Amino acid sequence: MIIICITIRTHIYFQQKLLRHEMRLSCHLALGLAMSIATTAQAADDLPSREEMWKIIQQQQKQIETLMSGQQSNEEKISATESKVEATAEAIDASQTATGSSAKKVHIGGYGELHYNNLQDNNSDAEKKEIDFHRFVLFFGYDFNDRTRFFSEVEIEHALSGDGQPGEVELEQAYIQHDLTNYTNFKAGLFLLPVGILNETHEPNTFYGVERNNVEKNIIPTTWWEAGLALGGRIGKGWSWDATGTSGLLTSAEDGYKPRAGRQKVAKAVANDGALTGRLKWTGVPGVELAATFQYQSDITQGEDPTAGAATLFETHAALLKGGFGLRALYAQWGLDGEGPASIGADKQDGWYIEPSWRFNPSIGIFARYEQWDNAAGDSSDSEYAQTSLGVNYWLNENAVFKADWIAQDAPDGKTEYEGFNLGVGYSF
Repeated sequence: MIIICITIRTHIYFQQKLLRHEMRLSCHLALGLAMSIATTAQAADDLPSREEMWKIIQQQQKQIETLMSGQQSNEEKISATESKVEATAEAIDASQTATGSSAKKVHIGGYGELHYNNLQDNNSDAEKKEIDFHRFVLFFGYDFNDRTRFFSEVEIEHALSGDGQPGEVELEQAYIQHDLTNYTNFKAGLFLLPVGILNETHEPNTFYGVERNNVEKNIIPTTWWEAGLALGGRIGKGWSWDATGTSGLLTSAEDGYKPRAGRQKVAKAVANDGALTGRLKWTGVPGVELAATFQYQSDITQGEDPTAGAATLFETHAALLKGGFGLRALYAQWGLDGEGPASIGADKQDGWYIEPSWRFNPSIGIFARYEQWDNAAGDSSDSEYAQTSLGVNYWLNENAVFKADWIAQDAPDGKTEYEGFNLGVGYSF
């Protein structure tokens, strides 16, 4: 279109030049003719009469007027053509701008990870040798305007879902977010809770290890989403806060009152008792994140177990990155009220881990992690798990990674105690 506009305007320019040249030529001819007549009148004896000379001048004047009239008409046509060309160009530019703007409002992304586990149970002859496309996730978002947006996340777990199949299709996020001010926003819908390191940011290229750590899996429990309302904002230098009112967990004695088993995933979730969650986070220094989260639920069994009651979660963590050195450390603890949880030691459930790492260059990084977790820490029985992990990540680029690690567990007597290696590949976009 730009080439067409340039061509039209070039044609118009040369047409104008030609018309002006014709005018000048006619004027020069007329003037030259008049001068020639005058010279001849002085040099010759048979001079034309005054009337004849006037007729000649009038005739030349008519020719000049005709040329002027033709030029004026052409100039009007040229002007009209230029206006139409410019209007067309402006309309096309506006259309392209509008189309581009609309396209920019739509956001598509996703992530996925494939795992291979080769593990041996030290307490039996059992082993775990399997390959699994653990997660396939797609993100869809849309910006209604500069202040209001929509975001969603759909996941397929274990590649195949349906009756008798190992996988399932899950809607992990679907919410509308609106900026109240430049420093405060709210969201409504289904969203990930603001707790821990991995719950909100768990794309495979963002953490070390093939599998997610067991503390955030079994205690927090990642990935954990609920439905409700949330407020968030920034205060001061590097400080941010989040507050949510959402649906809650539904645990029972049959599953040991474990938080992970209590996730309802907002699928016709029982909503007799909701939960309140608050987080305070500090990122005032580049590469440093310090945060603490507190959650309260008045009845973690949704009124279905009279021997259980309120539950509180406290979590705090630090994530540091300085040059090639990285360090993650996290502690989380649940406190459950009631005789039911206390009778099996589930009134206290906690865990912690520490994970130093070193990234040699943009492609290669190594890590070590030690973690402990216990979903029945409220009594003196042996119920604590521990795991040591060593591994390497190899990034093809920041969004595509290969992983390998070796793990060794220390489990309670009679429980599965894995040792072996894992391989994985992950991506996000």
